[in-house]
Amino acid sequence: MTVLVLNCGSSSVKYRLVDPTGAGQAAGGQVEGIGTEVADHDTALVTVAGEVARHLEGAGPLVAVGHRVVHGGADLVRPQLVTDHLLGAIDRLAVLAPLHNPANAQGIRSARASFPDVPQVAVFDTAFHATIPPAHRAYAVPREWEERYGVRRYGFHGTSHAYVSRRAAAWLAEQGRADLRESRVVVLHLGNGASACAVLGGRSVDTSMGLTPLPGLVMGTRSGDVDPAVFGHLARVAGMGADEVEAALNTASGMKGLCGDSDMRAVVARAGAGDASAQLALEVYAHRIRHYLGAYAVTLGGLDAVAFTGGVGERSPEVRELVLAGLDALGVVLDPARNQTVDPSGRDPAPVSVEGSPVAALVVPTDEELEIATQTLSVVAAIGVAGR
Repeated sequence: MTVLVLNCGSSSVKYRLVDPTGAGQAAGGQVEGIGTEVADHDTALVTVAGEVARHLEGAGPLVAVGHRVVHGGADLVRPQLVTDHLLGAIDRLAVLAPLHNPANAQGIRSARASFPDVPQVAVFDTAFHATIPPAHRAYAVPREWEERYGVRRYGFHGTSHAYVSRRAAAWLAEQGRADLRESRVVVLHLGNGASACAVLGGRSVDTSMGLTPLPGLVMGTRSGDVDPAVFGHLARVAGMGADEVEAALNTASGMKGLCGDSDMRAVVARAGAGDASAQLALEVYAHRIRHYLGAYAVTLGGLDAVAFTGGVGERSPEVRELVLAGLDALGVVLDPARNQTVDPSGRDPAPVSVEGSPVAALVVPTDEELEIATQTLSVVAAIGVAGR
């Protein structure tokens, strides 16, 4: 039951072969340098097709190709079989994700040419957040902005939040701590991009990213939340245009803007050596996460678990310690020994809170490719098609 999962960016194609029924991985890789070392997406997918054929030699057939698509807008809220009509919709949504959707769509077109007999399924990063209530997703701006231009909260990292929250809820149920239908989990996806998500009974009810992946938590190079009036202020005092400010907030801000380094491992090392700017960057980073964690505890009416995931969330005990320090009032009590010794390469949720902590703090390794493969297989099974 092998599914090929593709993540097509503007300059690279990442791929992984997954058997969702056994959570197995046959192979994975990446083709980089599209537009420079590699001519185009068509050429990159021919290379991927050759590698896939080699890995599947003597094994079962490829049953489907699952594509990560960043933005599904207000209407594409579940995984769907790729058709010409769906591709047109993904193209039109490029206005909301100009850096991502065009590359996603081109990757799908190339994959259809490389795997013409295999069903293709689009899985949308925004879809998990379609359950966010209107009061949580609406911005207090003129209604016309949403009605005509789609200005509202969509949220991202949806496949990761879906996978991790489900794994955390299952762990809570196994421990007899919370019913799956009522579990209250905050997922902290912390990587170069970062977002928080409040999940109630398996449904996203709020998330920190918005119209774009820019707002919310402090990230590697993205600012997270800033006063929107910064655009007008910098136009007046610095003569900066909107595109210039937006580019700086996306690529020169966050940890990089605060201390000149976007790699959390380097920032932690510098902070430990007494570097004041790195120490400040970590404090700002942790403060923003705690801000959202407290807000989501209120939104959910309490907490059953806080789940850390993503490269930083899974591998940085220093960040977890900063985020959870002094949160006894919320019921989260960190176990320093567990926090330092948790194995980030494990597949199962691992507690880093003390035994008996009212709220569990967990490290839950994410697996977005497995989530995409699982959703892809569900679509293929529902419509009764499979590749040859």
